[in-house]
Amino acid sequence: MSLESDLALANRLADAAGAAIRPFFRTAFAHEAKADASPVTDADRGAEAAMRRLLEAEAPRDGIIGEEYGAERAGAARQWVLDPIDGTVSFMAGRPIFGTLIALLQDGWPLLGIIDQPIAGERWVGATGRPTLFNGKLAATRACRTLSDATLATTGPQYFADHDGEHFMALAAQTAHKRMVFGGDCYNYGLLASGHVDLVVEAGLKLHDFAALVPVVEGAGGTMCDWNGEPLHADSDGHVIALGDPARLEDVIEGLACHH
Repeated sequence: MSLESDLALANRLADAAGAAIRPFFRTAFAHEAKADASPVTDADRGAEAAMRRLLEAEAPRDGIIGEEYGAERAGAARQWVLDPIDGTVSFMAGRPIFGTLIALLQDGWPLLGIIDQPIAGERWVGATGRPTLFNGKLAATRACRTLSDATLATTGPQYFADHDGEHFMALAAQTAHKRMVFGGDCYNYGLLASGHVDLVVEAGLKLHDFAALVPVVEGAGGTMCDWNGEPLHADSDGHVIALGDPARLEDVIEGLACHH
């Protein structure tokens, strides 16, 4: 398949997920806790099932890695990575800052990614070698003169293990910490790609949490890597930096490396 046809399929996947999610938003719906205590809803499952049906029909040789229903054709060189609702807690609280994440990996490396917010009708689309688009228009990160000017975002301090949390707070103290943003999950990365946030730092992410974000952020002029500055891929350990201005990367890594 060509990149154009892959992107067209990815957009159809996002459309299908959004159609499954919207009827549940701000309504009474069933939910339960998974083994890791994170919540899952009928909307999560319905959206992933809708995307899987489309992939089985249109890309039957490609692998699928989904948050809710696991892996199919795990040995395939091309793998679609699906997170139907990244930010289920926000979804359950009626906050439209969750998103559907769709990525295509080639040999374990992110080739394209979509962040879709189906309530606000906002969609970021990124692909290797192409500029990121936000609702069809170019998206661009913003310059950040110094780390002390940076607006830092993270889903929440409660998601860091103790040791990681110490490193995160050491970095946060060097940023514009009174403007720090909590909550947002994948939505923060879209905001970074559009130049509204400078830095997102998280730990404990899984492949379906970050694979789609890489092409979006990098195609908008930013950079994504792990806490050691290494590129993100299928075997990364879930420590993630997203930075709008790559010139600040050394400062961020140094800030994470030290704590009191």
